[in-house]
Amino acid sequence: MATAPDMRRLSINQVTVRDWSLTDAAEGLARHGIGGIGVWLDKVEELGLERSATMLRAHDLRVSSVCRAGFFTTQSAPGQVSDENRRAIEITRGVEADCLYVVCGGMAEDNDLAGARARALEGLAAMAAEAEGAGIGLALEPLHPMMTADRCVVVSLAQALDMVEAVGSPAVGVAVDSYNVWWDPQLAASLERAGDRVISYQICDWLVPQPHPVFGRGIPGDGVIDLAGLTRQVDALGYRGPIEVEIFNEAVWSSDPDHVIGQIADRFPSVIAF
Repeated sequence: MATAPDMRRLSINQVTVRDWSLTDAAEGLARHGIGGIGVWLDKVEELGLERSATMLRAHDLRVSSVCRAGFFTTQSAPGQVSDENRRAIEITRGVEADCLYVVCGGMAEDNDLAGARARALEGLAAMAAEAEGAGIGLALEPLHPMMTADRCVVVSLAQALDMVEAVGSPAVGVAVDSYNVWWDPQLAASLERAGDRVISYQICDWLVPQPHPVFGRGIPGDGVIDLAGLTRQVDALGYRGPIEVEIFNEAVWSSDPDHVIGQIADRFPSVIAF
């Protein structure tokens, strides 16, 4: 028999309600009784780190993630932590977030895919050392293969785990995002291999037809991903953290944010029930 998930695990990434400021998003989530939020670096900077942290605490919001850092592949010196990545670590610590998402970056102008992946590993290792010192977690996120060229040369959970194991830092784990991993025929084996290194879990749906390779994510329940099955697999690893809904979609962004949040919250028990 299916059981409803704990609604306290529901978190909504701020990009889902993109046009709201951080203050608007915090107030909106609190209004709907949702206890988690994923924040973006630019929104925190817009308000200011200290004010953002104070405001998030005032609304009793757990910060399930900070998006995003990394992009090592096109850096001239990936073995040195960039100012942007160092600031991202500072913000993650300041808002007391569960983790900072890391995306490796796409291919450089030389079209050397193997070289880009090598630079990504070098950059992640350097950043891990600083993250350890700051006491924060880095969630390495593989993206869907259609984003290899311009966004991320790490495209499967297995590849991400290879990198995590190579770096060997307790500060580095993996992020499981339904949009990016649902297609993978080796997903079940990779999840079993990942175990407690899964430190963040994001969901949305895969729409058919796909309206856009990046801005085509659907509200859970509108697409073809077996989100209940995926959640069952992730929870079997012992993961009990937030289930964060992250949606990039122009149609969603043009809708009333309160309606979007309400729709997600209403569907959450039935779509994620397992």
